[in-house]
Amino acid sequence: MLGGAGVLLGVAAGPAQAAEVSYATECIPPSISGLPPVQGTTKVEITAPAEAKVGDEVEIVWKFVQAASKNPDILDLEKDTVQPTGTLKAAGAQTADVAMEGPRQNPPIPKNSDMKLSDMKGKLKLTAPGEVSLTPDAYNINVNKPISTDTKCSPKETVKPAATIKVTDGGGTSGGTTGGLPTVVPTLPTSVPTGLPTGSSSPTPTPSESETGGGSSSGTGGGGGGQTDFTGKEVQVPYECKTPIGDKNATSPVQINAKKDGGSFGLTVQFKKSVMDSPADIPKDSVKPSMEVVLGGADTGTVHVEGPTNPEAIKAGDPIEIPDLTGTYKPGASGESTLSPGVLTIEALGTTTTCTPAKTEVSLILDTTEQEGGASGGSSSGGGSSSGGTTPDGGLAETGADDQSTLKALGLVAGTALLLGGAVFTFMPGRRLR
Repeated sequence: MLGGAGVLLGVAAGPAQAAEVSYATECIPPSISGLPPVQGTTKVEITAPAEAKVGDEVEIVWKFVQAASKNPDILDLEKDTVQPTGTLKAAGAQTADVAMEGPRQNPPIPKNSDMKLSDMKGKLKLTAPGEVSLTPDAYNINVNKPISTDTKCSPKETVKPAATIKVTDGGGTSGGTTGGLPTVVPTLPTSVPTGLPTGSSSPTPTPSESETGGGSSSGTGGGGGGQTDFTGKEVQVPYECKTPIGDKNATSPVQINAKKDGGSFGLTVQFKKSVMDSPADIPKDSVKPSMEVVLGGADTGTVHVEGPTNPEAIKAGDPIEIPDLTGTYKPGASGESTLSPGVLTIEALGTTTTCTPAKTEVSLILDTTEQEGGASGGSSSGGGSSSGGTTPDGGLAETGADDQSTLKALGLVAGTALLLGGAVFTFMPGRRLR
């Protein structure tokens, strides 16, 4: 009786087997990151039946005992934002690529902690008798907030089979091998691709011919009648943006135009050139730019101008461009007043990115007449609230996210990286935001 019980126990345990295998892995961050490939070690446990028959469709489970890397010290990943997919190689009696997929289920993953990937599952229909080995291969890590990004990981060595299924024509005999494979303690690189790229450098635009021209408008300006439209010169603005991964500098061409309306002026700030393709999908209505135009000469203070959010989603490969920024300048002094590009702020999906000019250059000069409640000594009241202003040494005060914010002010203009929750994309200024 005891012997029979032992046989029954053996039969009950036979259908399932689990074995681990470790292999050197290279993970490629999204192209938007600018990061080099990351080398690490993946440790996988494969569970499959030890024995099955021809015609059976068996389920295989891929468990990540250890992903190739940790979540970097950049930001926390939210609950249920990470999904793994991968390929399992079947060989021997039959050859097949088994598609594996896990649910988008994960606990919150803090910065600088181990990645937590869900178990992946796949099915294989057995077509021939003999032994079928199961070997883990490449896999992908998708992070879906705030934009979808993929990190692709592939073996950098020949991977040993993690399990073998013995396939019979009929009842067959019990058995199967688990391989008895040794495991390797994973190496955890300090830099992790998990859809968490960092910034990239950008080219400096070629100065335009207008840069050598004058910035003064013609006409009566804010005085009496006459000219109502005033075109500023295009100036090259060197922006300085501070990011958690280092300072980023980039130069962008900007032009300020004005249209007189009574004693006030409607301002339009245009970003020109320096347009590049989007390296990732950007959701509709997720990006909103604004600027503080700096006043000088007779007048002082700033004027707030802003642009619309992107009316349509921007697909990867499509141009990313900053739209025209508009606002109203109500003069606070009479005389010759100057307007220069100032602090640029981008709000996107709950984050704020602020870039400050290293120096200011006048784009437009207007003849102005003081208006009650005008801008002199403070912010213009026509274009909404403004931030910033000038510092005692003549530089621009920084605005936007402070050092204690969850996401610090990140470089944006002309190739500076913008960190949005779980992903980073490169953003460069231009004439329109699609």
